[in-house]
Amino acid sequence: MSVLNIGTRALQANQIALQTAGNNIANVNTPGYSRQSVVLTAVAGQFSGGGYVGKGVDVQTIQRNFSTFLTRQATLASATQNADLARSNKLNQLQDIFSGGSTGLGAAVSDMMNAFSDVASAPTDLTARTVALTRVDETAGRFRTASQALDDLQTGVQQELSQKADAINTLARNIADVNEEIARAQGSGQPPNDLLDRRDQLVRELNQYVQTTSIPADDGTVGIFLAGSQPLVLGTTVSPVSIVSDEFGDPLKSKLAITRDGQQILLDENALGGGEVSGLLRFQNNDLAEGRNLLGRLTLAITMEMNAQHKLGLDLDGNAGGDLFTTINLNTTANIRAPEAPAKLNSNPLVQITMTVTDTTQLAASDYTINFNSATSGTITRLSDGKVTNFTQTLPSTTLATVDGITFDMPSAALATPQVPAVGDRFLIKPFSTSASNVARVFSTPRQLAVASPIAGAMGTTNKGSLQQVSLTALSNNQTATPHAPVKLTFTSATTYTRSDELPTPDTTVYTFDPNTAITAVDPLANWSLKLTGTPKAGDTFTVVDIKDPAYKLDLKLNGGNATAMMNLRDKAMFDGAAMTDGYASAISQIGIRTQSASYAATVSSSIAANLEKDRSAVSGVNLDEEAAKLIQFQQAYQASAKMIQIAQNIFDTLIQGLGR
Repeated sequence: MSVLNIGTRALQANQIALQTAGNNIANVNTPGYSRQSVVLTAVAGQFSGGGYVGKGVDVQTIQRNFSTFLTRQATLASATQNADLARSNKLNQLQDIFSGGSTGLGAAVSDMMNAFSDVASAPTDLTARTVALTRVDETAGRFRTASQALDDLQTGVQQELSQKADAINTLARNIADVNEEIARAQGSGQPPNDLLDRRDQLVRELNQYVQTTSIPADDGTVGIFLAGSQPLVLGTTVSPVSIVSDEFGDPLKSKLAITRDGQQILLDENALGGGEVSGLLRFQNNDLAEGRNLLGRLTLAITMEMNAQHKLGLDLDGNAGGDLFTTINLNTTANIRAPEAPAKLNSNPLVQITMTVTDTTQLAASDYTINFNSATSGTITRLSDGKVTNFTQTLPSTTLATVDGITFDMPSAALATPQVPAVGDRFLIKPFSTSASNVARVFSTPRQLAVASPIAGAMGTTNKGSLQQVSLTALSNNQTATPHAPVKLTFTSATTYTRSDELPTPDTTVYTFDPNTAITAVDPLANWSLKLTGTPKAGDTFTVVDIKDPAYKLDLKLNGGNATAMMNLRDKAMFDGAAMTDGYASAISQIGIRTQSASYAATVSSSIAANLEKDRSAVSGVNLDEEAAKLIQFQQAYQASAKMIQIAQNIFDTLIQGLGR
């Protein structure tokens, strides 16, 4: 009977081995499946006078071929890969918005500036004026189009984030359900391999969206944690996540929040690690924000400079020029937050921060935060690079500080009952986020294009030297009923001159003539800047006159001085030292560098993730050749076991037949 028992045990063991190999083959393409192996153990032998006699084989367990270390490494690498790919894909879309070529915003700006060259050459040509206005309108339209494209990209990212938050919650609930099943199955004394595989696969899918940390518990469940320490799943309990605005309530920036015990906790995106949500948050809160600021700064600086210069000119009817583009109001998002309760709005909502651009050439494409250390002092932090500027307000002045060409004021400090901030109050300042959204051309009548300069220069008719005018630029445009008095420069030698606007006595002080230094007006109401070159003779004169002064009989309709000044703005150093027409190229390069860096990071992380997944699959994956070989091995063992039973049966039959005689 021992031979029969041994054969039966062997038959059962090899049948299970065949079944396990077949199960491996069947699940070769099943995501998350770990190859299973039968662990056989010899049954303890029976002692006899001749030694211990074996009693066969038993199946100890079905082993799951699994490496915790490799699985964890592959999961983390996959999370990093997904974060880098998500950010890289969105940056490519952002780069498409900042396109170059003839259809790009840079070409529109250049065409607009160049259009004033034709107007300067023919100020009375209404066709040239119409073309210039059309170029102005086209530039404004491209600003708006780019802004709308950024808004559409923002909306798409927010929708993706919301969908991925829902996916995270669904996976978290599924993990909690599997945790419950595994905890119940622990009582059998054998590992529930399929449930463990299913949970590990769910964790891998979860890490596609957000990087997690898994900590096993004694009951067989695992805890899933986000941002290092925030529990998403504890046993069978799930703390749902959601996408919310940041601590300032900025609608253009998002945070991943987790709700636990009825309390919503904002998670730091820098602590999230990998996952698509992390990549999208980084793109939205940093890359897209920079894209908005670059476009907003470009729009604000160009329109302010063009408007300011246009106001210094006269139109065909002799009227002072107005705005060429609509006025852009600097955007301020200023939710005051108390440090002890970040989600609580400060009790003094009348405190507000306003901004005024004082120098367009110093503007930085950045948001700012203002932190008050007291009611009148604090810091202004440029968020693009973390540069901090300290300020101390001297009441009753409303000015806090001037940073990057922007003066920050607190008008509430000048009220009869001043409204002052509390210690720890914070403001988020976003000067450029909406600059390009509503910009437009103000007028469409070509006669209103103010291309004439309000001043003109007149050389003395008896000049004998080589004196020549290089430039004469109006710095103010104060139109009055009576023309401004002319300013006459009289040269006393090749290097000295006197001037008729000297106060209190004209032509008494001798000034040094330097061709490299501009001569400016004394009267602030009729301000101008003049550059002359050449070698004058004693007695030579140069006169700056009001173009409307009838004594000089000048036709302002034939003057294109302001058109020339507007055209020359294209070479003005504005954007981090770059010329106005190069400002867009600078923005393209900044976005391009970010895109290239993100693409490289995605390539590297994808390679690392692929290699680690290959290592994990080498341990847990199913090899069909190996399983086919095992099928032959177990089949032969099964046939041999069956033969053993057959022999035992023959022996038993022979024995029964012998006893029957």
